[in-house]
Amino acid sequence: MKKIAISCLLSVCSVWVSAAELTQDEVVKQYATIVSAGYQDSLASAKNMQSKIDAFIAQPSAQTQQAAQVAWLEAREWYGQTEAFRFYGGPIDSDTGPEGFVNAWPLDEAYIDGVKGKSKAGIINSKTPITEAKLRSLNERGGEENVATGWHAIEFLLWGQDLSKDGAGQRSFTDYTTAANAPRRAQYLKLVTQMLVDDLASVEKQWQAGQKNYRAQFEKGGQDSIKKMITGLGTLSRGELAGERIEVALDTQNQEDEHSCFADNTHRDIVANATGIQNVWEGRYVRRSGDVVSGASLRALVAQKNSSAAEAVSQDMASSVKAAEAIQAPFDREIIGKKDSAGRKRVQAVVESLKAQTKSLVNAAKELGIKRLNTSV
Repeated sequence: MKKIAISCLLSVCSVWVSAAELTQDEVVKQYATIVSAGYQDSLASAKNMQSKIDAFIAQPSAQTQQAAQVAWLEAREWYGQTEAFRFYGGPIDSDTGPEGFVNAWPLDEAYIDGVKGKSKAGIINSKTPITEAKLRSLNERGGEENVATGWHAIEFLLWGQDLSKDGAGQRSFTDYTTAANAPRRAQYLKLVTQMLVDDLASVEKQWQAGQKNYRAQFEKGGQDSIKKMITGLGTLSRGELAGERIEVALDTQNQEDEHSCFADNTHRDIVANATGIQNVWEGRYVRRSGDVVSGASLRALVAQKNSSAAEAVSQDMASSVKAAEAIQAPFDREIIGKKDSAGRKRVQAVVESLKAQTKSLVNAAKELGIKRLNTSV
């Protein structure tokens, strides 16, 4: 809609048209469109990964294993961006949501399979039934590091332990041919991959348009939905990404505390998360197909109230993405050394930028009438 104004001076009248003020509902609906597209892409890339893993299991070789690994890395790029849709009790991480089965970490490798010094460890080398119900019951049982399912279980089964200072895990494809319990290892990998695809499909369904689902409720949420959107961005920025995923690893300098330690993909996880945050703020998302989804944004909504506050968030987010892209792989080498080492400085720069954007987000939220914003995990 347009606002039409008429001004008359000395009997001469002029008419001009100004754009109507952006509404909360428009921003919420655009967010829902981006979320739906994001989960569609994540699901599609996970299914592609599944096809490569099935091919690897059917004919284990160095080539089919590598193809499965490449597909895992590609799928992580799309899932990582969807993490900006978390932290407010939506379909992915409500009390009944599947997030704990999808992306739980850090993972104790010996809980799943044999490792150096414990060749007979884990579910695979036991007589535990490898069924969906059993693996779900075992996930995080007895401790949060007892992860049995999800992205990082698949990662470990494809790469194995990362025992190298300068590279990823070096699991041999023979773990799926001649090694002890090879059939059970293949069964486990196939099952947890299917579980991941099913869990992502369940979330994607809740964001489909024109259905009686979570999206339908969310689009009617008004100010409450706006608050959820900003809460998700702020919590991922400060509590989760800057805190749990980066500061902890910087503090301990422990390889086990990096997010994707088996594939040495943590640097890309950080970039994808930072990009996902920026996507939501800008109301824009570049799809897996290359198509661009663009529309009403939080940035524009805040700018109507205070353009400086909106610009501050945009600049901080651009800085965060740039700093994340500057991290050099492997991440576990970046975090080791003295405080003033080049790698630690690069990683610390991401933390500081994420902290700054969180403060800017809190200020922007106040412009929209949101006085309190929880950004802790």
